[in-house]
Amino acid sequence: MGSGYEVAVYYFPQWHADPKNEAIKGKGWTEWPSLRSAKPRFPGHEQPKRPMWGEIDEADPRVSEMQIREAADHGITCFLYDWYWDMGGGEGPFLHRALEEGFLQAGNRDRLKFALMWANHNEVSRARFDAMTDYIVDHYLGYDNYLTIDGKLYFSIYECMTLIRGLGGIEETAEALADFRRKVREAGYADLHLNLVEWGLNPQHADIIGPDANALLARLGADSVTSYVWLHHAEPESFPGVDYAAWSRQATGMWDDLQARFASVPYYPNVTMGWDPSPRCDPELPYVRGDYPYTPVATDNTPAAFEAALREAKAYLDRTRLSPPMLTVYAWNEWTEGGYLEPDTKHGMGYLEAIRNVFHS
Repeated sequence: MGSGYEVAVYYFPQWHADPKNEAIKGKGWTEWPSLRSAKPRFPGHEQPKRPMWGEIDEADPRVSEMQIREAADHGITCFLYDWYWDMGGGEGPFLHRALEEGFLQAGNRDRLKFALMWANHNEVSRARFDAMTDYIVDHYLGYDNYLTIDGKLYFSIYECMTLIRGLGGIEETAEALADFRRKVREAGYADLHLNLVEWGLNPQHADIIGPDANALLARLGADSVTSYVWLHHAEPESFPGVDYAAWSRQATGMWDDLQARFASVPYYPNVTMGWDPSPRCDPELPYVRGDYPYTPVATDNTPAAFEAALREAKAYLDRTRLSPPMLTVYAWNEWTEGGYLEPDTKHGMGYLEAIRNVFHS
């Protein structure tokens, strides 16, 4: 029996061969070699991370069945798949085999919900947006285990500013999203629950999104806001390492401020398990602070410290009486960014056990 909390975990699907990656980087390319070759960049830096399950192929439904089983057994209720369109050197879906050939073909898929978080790092035209929404309606929304909130199908957009820039403005974006909702209803579904990731609503993008976040949310018909990772709203001052417990206090202490900023819709809190994108840095260059991936690295993010952050999230949900009581977690398998719940050779199942200790009943 579930706990009543929606524990939605981001899933990064670059651990299988994708034809668009292969065309650029070679046959069978995945991100596993980048993780394998990572090295410490400062004293006490724990690299490389080593997955206890080895270098798995997530497009294999038997692998997905293992992932689903362990996620569901430990209190996770949903995978939010990072989903890509018109990236990787071609048009159409990208890195989708983990979802379409793995998760959706798993015999136990009904144990876990899923939804899409469109990782729109690229601008798309209205024609390509319409092609994308046709694909989404046709390929995903009909599954019984697609995440719904109050009957509406959850769809999250990572970079609102990039969407607006590609479509040509706020009004054009509102029209495109309204047309997406129309397609969803005409296909026989209740409606969309449109979630925006707060990174795309950052005030630094005010020249694109406007000065009033709530006015934008209303014009676009957004239903909620959440975060992807703490770094987006709580960038540490220290470098190269930041103590996880101190970073957690900084980030979780901002939830009320974020809810106040997006007062017109619910803000679902985010818990970040860790952060270390150093495997994506050039190993021949010095590790100095700069643009991503040259960022601070979370240190001492033990399962116990992660569990403490999860307890803060549960207390926040209980205090604010958010309905539904939902949080997002970074991440199931962002191994080359240091955010993963899958077991490693140091802590075993410890991060999953932290979720179970707080949210499973």
